[in-house]
Amino acid sequence: MSNRNTTIGIGLALTTAVFWGALPIAMKQAVEVMSPFTIVWYRFLTASIGLGLWLGVRKQLPTRWGGGKASALILLLASVGLAGNFVLFNSALEYLHPPVVQVIIQLAPVILLISSAWLFKEKLGRHQIIGVTCLFLGLLLFFNERLFELFTSFTGYTVGVSLAVLAALVWVIYGLAQKQLLQFYSSAQILFMIYVICAVMLTPMAEPEQLLLMDSRQSGMLMFCCVNTLVGYGAFAEAMARWQASQVSAVITLAPLFTIIFVDLASLVWPQFFVAAPLNSLGYLGALVVVSGAMFCAIGHKLIRARA
Repeated sequence: MSNRNTTIGIGLALTTAVFWGALPIAMKQAVEVMSPFTIVWYRFLTASIGLGLWLGVRKQLPTRWGGGKASALILLLASVGLAGNFVLFNSALEYLHPPVVQVIIQLAPVILLISSAWLFKEKLGRHQIIGVTCLFLGLLLFFNERLFELFTSFTGYTVGVSLAVLAALVWVIYGLAQKQLLQFYSSAQILFMIYVICAVMLTPMAEPEQLLLMDSRQSGMLMFCCVNTLVGYGAFAEAMARWQASQVSAVITLAPLFTIIFVDLASLVWPQFFVAAPLNSLGYLGALVVVSGAMFCAIGHKLIRARA
């Protein structure tokens, strides 16, 4: 792979991490007025139009149906999984601070890894076992102040954590289904079809008129959420095409750290709208361990091989 492609791949992967890191902060502002279903509906509608135009210009719109009824069922399953992930993620933000949701969602790729090993009989490497162990240890450190509350009482915090964990679980359904669909379509074509299905699926539950209740700050945040879907996933897909998948995955695990940095900066600039991450020193250490564990799952085999 050329140095130019590597440089572009790193830039695109970092773009994805930055956009995904900023996403929950913007959604937290939008969800003050707009329901999670409506926010997600706007995001899918915008993304389906934008990605549809991009594929149309490149003459890459899906024009044939591959895989028969089985692939149609898998596509529907993938759509339900991604829509569920988006709605549950937004719902969790009604109860939790953005960095908390972003750290919990790191469970998604790890659960996908374990599920793939179980379903497709893939062997887990030593680096992956170490990474998963680090991730769960990091979560214990991250929640060190709220562990007793999480397991002994059913508060709003517990509800938020439960919703975020569910968001990670249903994303795994989407990830496994997409893996099967890649034998018939490109990743961009799959995303386009999923965006359209999700937008149609959520239309009965959406309340577009809630847009009129937003002030300029909240509507700006909603607009950023919509653009984020296109740019974040678009940069991710391009990064995967230009750079090794394991290294792209490692870079995007930095998203929670970007979320914490952005929240802390925003709380200094706009203290009336943003609150700094409510973490003690063990909480910050836990976030670093979670990110390190997810990163080690992606590229640990290279480090072990290099040492050997």
